[in-house]
Amino acid sequence: MDALECLLTRDSAAKLAAPAPDRAALGAMLDAAVRAPDHGRLRPWRFVVIETDRRAAFGEVLAGSLRRREPDATPEALQRERDKALRAPMILVVAAHLQRGHKIPVVEQLAAVSAAAQTVLLAAHAQGYGAVWKTGAPAYDAGVRAELGLGAEDEIVGFLYLGTRVGGGVSLPRPPAAEFTRVWEG
Repeated sequence: MDALECLLTRDSAAKLAAPAPDRAALGAMLDAAVRAPDHGRLRPWRFVVIETDRRAAFGEVLAGSLRRREPDATPEALQRERDKALRAPMILVVAAHLQRGHKIPVVEQLAAVSAAAQTVLLAAHAQGYGAVWKTGAPAYDAGVRAELGLGAEDEIVGFLYLGTRVGGGVSLPRPPAAEFTRVWEG
């Protein structure tokens, strides 16, 4: 697949199943990700891989996050939260290691990490894998960050669910870029 085709055909997979990307495929995704633009060469990206056999444990982390937010959460709600970890055979947590007070503004550091996350999605697609980028309340939970080995200076940018696409993608209207573009005339 050429680069432009990859860019124009990437979408979020509706459903993912095994197999997950193997070590070589994941390595290629991560090698591509760290080529993202990085103003100041801060290399702010951090990646945490949750492999198939660790998803249930991560589901407990998600359920714990819900319990902290909603102490009266029902057993069914807690189970739905646990099940989020089973959406795909692999989850890649993408986080930003932020240097607050640095001459490079935090927004640019977050932009670099977001570009790295998008690059992972594109590299997954280029290799024939499906991917979905999710966030949600657990992404902003200090307890989840700590469980993942991330520090107070780290912010989760997304949970990238990776696997083999089952069926099609999430069908969203894709309006022409011209609707969002204008030429500045001074």
